[in-house]
Amino acid sequence: MHSNEARSTKHEAPVLITIPRFVECAIQRRVNRFVVEVRHGGESKLAHINNTGRLLELLVKGREAACLPWDGTAGFRKASYRRTSFRLFAVREEKGWALIDTQLQMRAFERAVEARRVGWLKGYRLVRRNPRLGDGVLDYLLRKEEEPAELFLETKSAVLREGEFAMYPDCPTMRGQRHVRALTEHAMRGGKGAICFVGALPGITAFMPSVTGDPVVTTLIKESWSAGVDLRAIAMHFDGNGILLDNANLPVLFP
Repeated sequence: MHSNEARSTKHEAPVLITIPRFVECAIQRRVNRFVVEVRHGGESKLAHINNTGRLLELLVKGREAACLPWDGTAGFRKASYRRTSFRLFAVREEKGWALIDTQLQMRAFERAVEARRVGWLKGYRLVRRNPRLGDGVLDYLLRKEEEPAELFLETKSAVLREGEFAMYPDCPTMRGQRHVRALTEHAMRGGKGAICFVGALPGITAFMPSVTGDPVVTTLIKESWSAGVDLRAIAMHFDGNGILLDNANLPVLFP
């Protein structure tokens, strides 16, 4: 068990979530969409993973992984994945830890919004999770107290690295296509919509859609921007002690 009891409390970037301890493991293989086999203490264990991307560049045999025990650390307790020993939330990559746990990414995003650290959401407050839009469900509904208009917002995990770019997606995603289309149609009807790409990697300077991952999504993202959907990105990473906000307004570029 890795403990952070003696760590410094000073950070250049604001801490959104503190993770007091975690288990260091070595990745062996991805068993299925939600389970990864890891090596810990000389034994093979199973770890739950909630990121449904392929993560081929990260889930490499022998790569160091950070896991949470099912004891309430960071608010997680074992539920449906009873045969797993841990929850795998980060993987060591070239510049540090890649935060792959999408629930932790969303929780950190919520903390940033609530702490008013996201300037482009100034005046907005989170009023609902999982709001319906058309035939689908998005991540958040936000409102401004002085305005009647609602803002539908979808977050997307961007943990595919290309140099200093965080990219999304790393594989074809019908779900992602549906979400972008729904927001585009909403914007074309005069509604407000936004997509926030969460670059959960250390040392990134911009976000860019991945044509290789899913060319359809890349085209849809461009079309959504033309229709008036607000495209934003934020940068955060796990530094071994907690999740830090590096940039609340990461540049969004197109290939």
